[in-house]
Amino acid sequence: MNTVHSKPIERQVFNLLRFTFIIIPIVAGIDKFTNILTHWDQYISPTLSSMLPISVSMFMMIVGVIEIVAGIIVIKKPEIGGYIVAAWLTAIALSLILSFKFVDVAVRDLVMAISAFSMARLSKALS
Repeated sequence: MNTVHSKPIERQVFNLLRFTFIIIPIVAGIDKFTNILTHWDQYISPTLSSMLPISVSMFMMIVGVIEIVAGIIVIKKPEIGGYIVAAWLTAIALSLILSFKFVDVAVRDLVMAISAFSMARLSKALS
């Protein structure tokens, strides 16, 4: 592979992934407060919701704050933020798989987690 020609491509791919993992977590996080895109409470497994010391809606708002913070970290430190987003998406996917609800969403989240991980790796390679 000719590294002289691959750097601009790597930079373009990195920038596209970075933009994605800034916007998507922040938008999803904000939507935890508005429920415009979807009603997020439906994604909590009954087992988990029964163990929560707070309402499911309040829990989802906390999740929203975490997602917003993750998006902001990607802005400032994409390598670290990428790993955080990848871990977060993997945890969500595992939760969905364990409850065997919304398995299609779980698969999508795992693909996004791989993409976030790839962005973090590219960040390191390009620095």
